[in-house]
Amino acid sequence: MQVQIQALLAAQEGVGGEAVGSNIGSHMEVAKPAIFNGEAEKVGGFITACRLYSRMKMKGNMVEEQVQWVLSYMQGGLADVWKENVMEEIEAGEVEYELVEEFLTSLKKKFGGGEEKSVKMAELRKMEQRGKTMEEYVQEFKRTARGSKYEGRPLVEEFKRDMNGTIRRKLMEAENSLTSIEQWYRRATALDRNWRESKREEERLRKKEVAGGGQKQERQSLP
Repeated sequence: MQVQIQALLAAQEGVGGEAVGSNIGSHMEVAKPAIFNGEAEKVGGFITACRLYSRMKMKGNMVEEQVQWVLSYMQGGLADVWKENVMEEIEAGEVEYELVEEFLTSLKKKFGGGEEKSVKMAELRKMEQRGKTMEEYVQEFKRTARGSKYEGRPLVEEFKRDMNGTIRRKLMEAENSLTSIEQWYRRATALDRNWRESKREEERLRKKEVAGGGQKQERQSLP
């Protein structure tokens, strides 16, 4: 099977990087996944990249070929050991995947699972808005929260803790209390946008006053 994997990789590096048998997306560029070494925090991104490339470029390939292609990007660490075991099981006929999604599910179960939740929880606890706009922070928070155990009130508390203090105080002092995380997302984004617009307006007026004061002083000094 190792020979088959190498042949498949060589075929992909041929005309335009197309996979053999591809009948879709031939005119589109699709990024290939980065090498995956088994780290739990990277399994989600690896699977997403493999799924996208497979759908766009390998729809005409057999499931076994798609599985081999994914395995070819698993190198180093625990990924190498698991890859060898899967290859042996496939060659021995002990396991057979009807869909590549079945294989990707087993991959995520092996390298994600509880460890992925722990990683996500740790990432949430370390997050801070700092210089990011609220829109940027909300998107980053949503991405990190996905796959963690946080939901409901605990998720709201994490979101409140990580945002800048000024926005947090304004939201907590609001007359209409916020309950759902979506309400927090919307109100925080609106407040942050208004605050930044206000700061820009203040800066514009300050510069205008400085420029106007300089011109007035210059006129007064003329004989």
